[in-house]
Amino acid sequence: MKKGMLSIFAFLLLLTSCKQETPKEAKIISENSAFNQLLKEYNKGKLKLNPISATFAGDNRFNDQFPNTLSDEYQQKTKDFYTVYKAKLTNFKDNSLTEGQQMSKAVLDWDCEMALAQNSFKNDVLLPINQMWTINLTIGQLASGSSAQPFKTVKDYENWLSRLDKYNVWLQFAKKRMQQGIKEGYVLPKSLTKKIIPQFKTLATVHQSSEGILDFSTHLFYSPINNFPDSFSSEEKNKLTANYTAILNDKLVPSFKELHLFLKSDYLNAGLLESGITAVPQGKAYYQHAIKNYTTTNMTADEIHTLGLSEVERILSEMEKVKTEVGFKGSLKDFFNFVRENKELMPYKTPKEILANFNAIHEKMKPQLEKLFGNKPKTPFVVKQTEKFREASASAEYNPGSLDGTRPGVFYTPIPDATKYNVFSDEALFLHEAIPGHHYQISLTQESKVLPDFRKTLWYSAYGEGWALYTENLGKELGLYTDPYQYFGMLGMEMHRAIRLVVDTGIHAKGWSREKAIQYSLENEAEGEASIISEIERYMANPGQALSYKIGQLKIRELRAKSKKHLGEKFDIREFHNQVLETGCIPLALLENKINNWIASVK
Repeated sequence: MKKGMLSIFAFLLLLTSCKQETPKEAKIISENSAFNQLLKEYNKGKLKLNPISATFAGDNRFNDQFPNTLSDEYQQKTKDFYTVYKAKLTNFKDNSLTEGQQMSKAVLDWDCEMALAQNSFKNDVLLPINQMWTINLTIGQLASGSSAQPFKTVKDYENWLSRLDKYNVWLQFAKKRMQQGIKEGYVLPKSLTKKIIPQFKTLATVHQSSEGILDFSTHLFYSPINNFPDSFSSEEKNKLTANYTAILNDKLVPSFKELHLFLKSDYLNAGLLESGITAVPQGKAYYQHAIKNYTTTNMTADEIHTLGLSEVERILSEMEKVKTEVGFKGSLKDFFNFVRENKELMPYKTPKEILANFNAIHEKMKPQLEKLFGNKPKTPFVVKQTEKFREASASAEYNPGSLDGTRPGVFYTPIPDATKYNVFSDEALFLHEAIPGHHYQISLTQESKVLPDFRKTLWYSAYGEGWALYTENLGKELGLYTDPYQYFGMLGMEMHRAIRLVVDTGIHAKGWSREKAIQYSLENEAEGEASIISEIERYMANPGQALSYKIGQLKIRELRAKSKKHLGEKFDIREFHNQVLETGCIPLALLENKINNWIASVK
């Protein structure tokens, strides 16, 4: 292009950029700005309402806070917050918002709707403690000093003391709410209470010296004192040690003892013999809400149960093929027992060896990641053994890094006994919990330069767990599953999620007992009995959550197949994964709409 033409083109661009905005354009810009401000206010308010979530997100403004979430005042405050923001959304018309803002509007509306629905039930208030999911276990993680609560400065230690003081109020109130729950019919099944009792016994136990002097040094909540930063002066250490000892001796341990006594007596005696949530008031309505909340769909329990039965049969046929491949003679159930008990699949003696194996899996697949993913997170990642205090009831899990990337994402794996640790599903487990499962999905969301802050900490299980389960099927594309037992492990984990569709709905909608659910699982998967019992009791404690994995996975697989069919040679797997991941957690209907729009734009 000639120089003169370049000058004219530049001049025209200047004229275009300098032209005055029309009133309509100015109104749109103004509304866009107002909407962005609304999102910022919502995020700030939500973190203030949920300070523990703020701490896990790396927002340290509320590290000394622990609201009494069980109080009527807090419940009303929560209801008012979401009601106000749901109403504010009606002030913004979609045609005044950008495409990204329209997505944020839909997500925020869903977030408010689900929170208000949850708030309308009494379950969170009258069933405040269970063996696996509740705040007492989260606080234990924070207390260990190796989680999200920072312990780098004296102020950090003082913040934690203040938070513990407020947590003690919550503990006292939890007992009152559980007593109220007994009167109103909101009580846990006996089998779950029996799992909580040892947890509180541990927290209530303080070792004594031979002279009868209490020694708090081995107590979980004393961990920060055992790990003072070197920069602290002797005076600071002595003062903090005295304060931590005092709060344990005068408040927390007495509260733990009181709850332990209550749980093993009055609460256990009142415990339900039924396994499902329908045994408590409004249980049927609550379960339908839980299905919608966790799957982000309007599916019914019957539809999900039927889907689960179909998936179980499909995966069983794939398992038969692996059994034949390895030359095993006997039934599939016999093969399950063989895999569970095969000492060759329990090669390790120490937890360190198990953690090293996960890191080796990462190294093995690294060269193939480029073929499937164009975007990779910058947030660091580590593998750790689950803390001892919660290891007995825990399953493998991923804890996100901080929003600023300074705290790494952590893949926790429970190792109660390294010599009995079976490795047959380790490759699939790493894909799911770590890379490219939860670590990629959550870290890329947190690192996004486009998403508003409130969407960086959202969690919709159907999307998040659906993605992680979907990634388990990427093993062969990533150079894994060359060992038939590891491939069987992947099938086993997928079967585990398919079984959840059957037993979760069975327990909570079809009157299944805990024992029937355990037996069904034992007959259709290779998990050990102790693990299966823990899982069934998990579903009992948190109705509907276990449904989200398979529902989300099947939707993402469906969208991948649809994209490949419609785009043909134009289909790019890296771009498909980017399209799925760049939105952060969203309801499945919004994800499907996004992929449909992408297909239309590429064709």
